[in-house]
Amino acid sequence: MSDVTHAVAHLAEHVPGVPVMLLASMAALAATAGFRTRWTRRHGHAPPTDDTGSRPPSAPAAGSGAGAGAGAGAGIGNDTAATTASDGRADDGGEGVDSALWRMRTTVRDTPGSLAALCAALAERRVDILSLQTHPLAEGTVDEFLLRAPGELTATELVEVVSAAGGADTWTERADAHDLVDAPTRVLALAARTAQDAAELPLALRQLLGRCTIRSLPAAAGGRPGGEVPPEGSLEDTVLRLRAPEGGVITVERPYLPFTPAEFARARALVELDARLGPRLPRGRDVLTLAEGSDITVRRADTRDVPAAKAMHERCSARTLGMRYHGPVGDADRYLNHLLSPRFGRTLAAQTASGRIVGLGHLLWDGDETEVALLVEDAWQHRGIGSELLGRLVAMAAETDCASVYAVTQASNTGMVAAMRGLGLPLDYQIEEGTLVITARLDSASRAAARLPQGQRIGRD
Repeated sequence: MSDVTHAVAHLAEHVPGVPVMLLASMAALAATAGFRTRWTRRHGHAPPTDDTGSRPPSAPAAGSGAGAGAGAGAGIGNDTAATTASDGRADDGGEGVDSALWRMRTTVRDTPGSLAALCAALAERRVDILSLQTHPLAEGTVDEFLLRAPGELTATELVEVVSAAGGADTWTERADAHDLVDAPTRVLALAARTAQDAAELPLALRQLLGRCTIRSLPAAAGGRPGGEVPPEGSLEDTVLRLRAPEGGVITVERPYLPFTPAEFARARALVELDARLGPRLPRGRDVLTLAEGSDITVRRADTRDVPAAKAMHERCSARTLGMRYHGPVGDADRYLNHLLSPRFGRTLAAQTASGRIVGLGHLLWDGDETEVALLVEDAWQHRGIGSELLGRLVAMAAETDCASVYAVTQASNTGMVAAMRGLGLPLDYQIEEGTLVITARLDSASRAAARLPQGQRIGRD
């Protein structure tokens, strides 16, 4: 059974009231996905930094090394293509020349023979078309390709070939074997993940739409959605806006490439699915035994935990709250709805056997970057709770392919500094006007050498 089938079956079995509604929504997503092949690169799902810049044309053929195994197993629905290019390299016409995968989008005139001329020009340069989807628009037709080209063909040369054949506004980016996964399979997988965890929505949108910036704006005063966004959302070239399930607006920007109507339809279907399912969190949790023998449970938290979080604030000293929020202590409670909302990231709570929350850890999507933040009640500090929360948050960030995470604190906050150093990751330090920013890099080599929790269940069912 495929991963997608397993996820859907698992969800239908364990989430009450979901099956009919979820499967119907997934069918709608799959229908929209059938119109074109996914054009986004498989990089971080979330707001991570490595999602914000395309790989340079000189990058090695995608999927080589560690990526080869993942690519080979990912070619669902396109077994032949996946076998040929699962390691990002292929035999080119029997001449032993390495090849590379490319995604390309170009606009051609909506006249008979225009597309045929473009395909013929690509064939002359021994460029193989693995998939093609067309989007008729008001002016011309946008054609999206997944190509396998000779390794020596550069991005500039590829654009020149297309331009000479009548293509305009051409965009190219290196692809990898994950792009060979058919669009319905990928969209169903994103839908299954979103259905199990409300915090997955911004990550799923990022993976669906590629390198883009996603922002959630809260509802205006009186509960009205921010701006004048119609119920069905709006699409304006490189910006799409959708009504957020809890009110407010989700804005997605991709300046380098306009969104297509198919992309807009898929994004809207994911948001509608999220709205129908309502608040939800994975039920996984860890029970930790502290040095002195006390048991602490670490679990996911959301806005339903705001009252317990406010009660913890009341037990914290002014110094502890000041270290965490860098502002007036009296304003601390106002931040909790934002911090605990799955729209802006993920939160872990440490609670005692009696159910009292004594620590909170936040992983926050900050535009194209990712922030980590900790707060531990005074009476429970210096027992390792902050380090346990931080390690799990950073492990979550690594799972979403974040390039780095950062913490904003004060130089006098020795506990936070020690927790960051305890990760075993390369750290960068910057001090600005008394504020210390510590950035931990999460490249593959650094993660392999780090002391991050392995096999942790939090955030999973």
